[in-house]
Amino acid sequence: MSLGTFIVSLFRSPAGMLKDALRLGLLVSLLVAFAPMAHAAEGIEVKAATLELADDGWQLGAEFDIQFSPRLEEAVNRGVPLYFVVEFELSRPRWYWFDEKPVQFSQTYKISYTPLLRQYRLSVGNVYQNFTRFEEVTRVLSRLRGLQIADRNAFSKDATYQAGIRMRLDTAQLPKPFQLNAIASRDWTLASDWHRWSLTP
Repeated sequence: MSLGTFIVSLFRSPAGMLKDALRLGLLVSLLVAFAPMAHAAEGIEVKAATLELADDGWQLGAEFDIQFSPRLEEAVNRGVPLYFVVEFELSRPRWYWFDEKPVQFSQTYKISYTPLLRQYRLSVGNVYQNFTRFEEVTRVLSRLRGLQIADRNAFSKDATYQAGIRMRLDTAQLPKPFQLNAIASRDWTLASDWHRWSLTP
């Protein structure tokens, strides 16, 4: 019911007014109830993370649940590149000093689209992979494997470390007009919480 219709209803009988007021109240309640659910569907969540010792050193693997907002996907299709940063850190608490942090790792993934070729591209530095559908890019970005983060002897034996990983959209690398948009709109706030776990090499 529009505002004008509601105002007209004020001049109706008390029974009609009560009926319209109840309808409006129900509509507002439904909007309030479903709005948080729609927003919660967009974002990044760390589903799992592992750190394993391989022949050439310690390798990181992670699985993310990435849900893009329609506005972000539309921005990519209009030629705006998106930069996602995966951050990993390993720390060991020390009672006598600041925590030791033997490993701090960061890697940036760029998603771009070429309208002429109708291709999406996921790149890390000079290495890239092309896709025909946006969903394929999301699927590959959400499953990271074999990231070399440290040498074999980087950690002390029998020491307990705290590992942490997260992924976020780096709005600082957006074009200037979109940086301002990102400040004002929650659609551009795409980041996971830190996912932490204990590790004993």
